[in-house]
Amino acid sequence: MSHRVFHLIKSLGRGGAEVLLAEGLTVADRERFAYGYGYFLPWKDTIVPALEAQEADVVCFEAPDNARILLAARRVAKHLRRWDADVVHAHLPVAGVVARIAGKMAGVPVIYTEHSLMEQYHPLTRRLNLATWGWQAQVVAVSADVEESIRRHAGDRVPVQIVLNGVNVRSYDPSWHDGSEVRAQRGILPDAPLVGTIAVFRTPKQLPQWLRVARRVADAVPEAHFLLVGDGPLRAEVEAAVRDLALGEVVHLTGLQEETRPYFAAMDAYLMTSQFEGLPIALLEAMAMTVPPVVTAVGGIPELVTTGANGFARPYGDVEALADDLIRLLRDESHRRSLGRAARQTVVDGFSMERMQGELEAIYEHVIAEYQRR
Repeated sequence: MSHRVFHLIKSLGRGGAEVLLAEGLTVADRERFAYGYGYFLPWKDTIVPALEAQEADVVCFEAPDNARILLAARRVAKHLRRWDADVVHAHLPVAGVVARIAGKMAGVPVIYTEHSLMEQYHPLTRRLNLATWGWQAQVVAVSADVEESIRRHAGDRVPVQIVLNGVNVRSYDPSWHDGSEVRAQRGILPDAPLVGTIAVFRTPKQLPQWLRVARRVADAVPEAHFLLVGDGPLRAEVEAAVRDLALGEVVHLTGLQEETRPYFAAMDAYLMTSQFEGLPIALLEAMAMTVPPVVTAVGGIPELVTTGANGFARPYGDVEALADDLIRLLRDESHRRSLGRAARQTVVDGFSMERMQGELEAIYEHVIAEYQRR
């Protein structure tokens, strides 16, 4: 008899946590576990087809904002009973609050994954998260840095286990993907150095700083180009920074892309200037695609990137160091390829989706067994 696991998340758009759900299902033990998925924002449904293609149950509890999402707990509880869930696994704080309330109503144990630092959240969101914190059986932290943040804010009321994010190294394999079409579409020569990133345009990503790094690199390597893949609430600010820094000829804003692997395949280096992170999925994907990373050493990134071994991790805000690393990489193809191979091997060895999903399924079995013994 299989256990029934219901994931609850605010949206199923193309964010890091959402992508993990679809990729995790591809390697899940479907003989031991049945999976269902619930979300709230109907216009953010990019991942839904990938889940439904794998014959997963997906339901939208339509609610347009956080206030009405919180009021949807009764509907979620009703669905948990009807779906006969053995455990609900919530992701991100608003869905976490709803899951705990609904789990209490339905008599279903709750697991919550914290994907980011608690310091990042709006104070009200953080207070609601902490007010319901004790109504869950287990917390998963995506990095040691995230676990420390949980300890600072929530203490030891609920068991916390680190499960590092993973990526499907079979589908993110550079031998299966070609970036030539991406380059041709953007008018980028096949041998032109290309630095990229994939991000939601929000404050923690610090994209104006990313563009300042790009300006320094462009001054030293005039033939270089830069790809910003994604979109978000700060798009106008990013566009203004591109104009102010006179980067319009070499920075390419691609918008949201459902299929990102050709973009990784086109890149020679992956740049991140984030101020806060958990353990970024896009960074794992880039490394799996042998793209050497040049990144800020924040959140869980130091657990993944070792300077000089598989990329470069520099202190947040050090624009000069990040630019210097990129300039050296773009001028030295042999070193760039060597670091790219090492980056992929790091992901294969310690950050595979199979490893991540296996650890989560062990947690599901433990939580369900403990709940049934009560």
